[in-house]
Amino acid sequence: MTSPTKLAPLPQPRYLPYLSGDFRLAMGLVALDLGLWIEPDEQFVPELREKDGLLVERHGEVVGCRQGSEAAQREVLDLLIAHMVRYYPDLLRDDGQSLTVPPTGAVYRRDDWHDAAIDLAGRLVQEDFCLMAPGEGGYTLEAASLCFPSRWRLAEKLGQPMSIIHDPVPGFGDKLARPVDRFFDHLGVDRPVWRVNWSLNDDPTLFQPVRRQDLDTDEAVTAANAGDRLFIRCERQTLRRLPSTGWILFTIKTYVDPIASLATRPDAAAGLASAVRQLPEGTRRYKNIAPYQQALLDYLDGLAAD
Repeated sequence: MTSPTKLAPLPQPRYLPYLSGDFRLAMGLVALDLGLWIEPDEQFVPELREKDGLLVERHGEVVGCRQGSEAAQREVLDLLIAHMVRYYPDLLRDDGQSLTVPPTGAVYRRDDWHDAAIDLAGRLVQEDFCLMAPGEGGYTLEAASLCFPSRWRLAEKLGQPMSIIHDPVPGFGDKLARPVDRFFDHLGVDRPVWRVNWSLNDDPTLFQPVRRQDLDTDEAVTAANAGDRLFIRCERQTLRRLPSTGWILFTIKTYVDPIASLATRPDAAAGLASAVRQLPEGTRRYKNIAPYQQALLDYLDGLAAD
């Protein structure tokens, strides 16, 4: 395993989940090396500062915890601290009583967060955290620090099972609900996984809790400006079972890049164009592509031909 000790620049998108050009509704899970669980990059400071602002101004929208989740929250925080101190000691220091984030200068007393540990976890890294608890009706969302949602509101999903959380996703109920439940039941502590999903939109904002009702056509986006007006949003998600409580933890790391970042990757531009063309109509609208689809495809085809 390569030791992740330095923050590398990202001149082009780090992840290209559309590179193959195929589209199919699937979990797309890959085994995770826990040494690579958390993924800080050059946006570490700006994104933590953005989180700080959201946590001050909109705390009730970005953090939610149900009674009974406290032990699992503390387990998450302990795992996170141990990981960061081992792999990124320049990003987090722990003296046993206080946690210091050297790049931002933030200092947190651990005792102050005994019953809000997931809130503190979300302040230490760029990732968001969602905790799922097993129950008779399946796994439910019991606690989260979610500063960078992609068109969903935490308050509406807290306490809900996976089938309700993903109800807006076209085809999830028919094709993925049962496989996801089975996967959760069999996810072992020693078998963490990760996946990457993607969407496209005309807004690079990380905090996007509202799904817009888009027009049929957005005439402001053209083939000439699509590279700068449209953005690829990828979420790197990890899933692991907590060893003590047995709950399942999602982490979500969000990347947003302008479509123009594919200018040096004609293969990726061709793959994205192919994937977009294969999308069912409902999925195309869910992924926020329909209003500017033709301008997007014209731009991508131009990059692919270069």
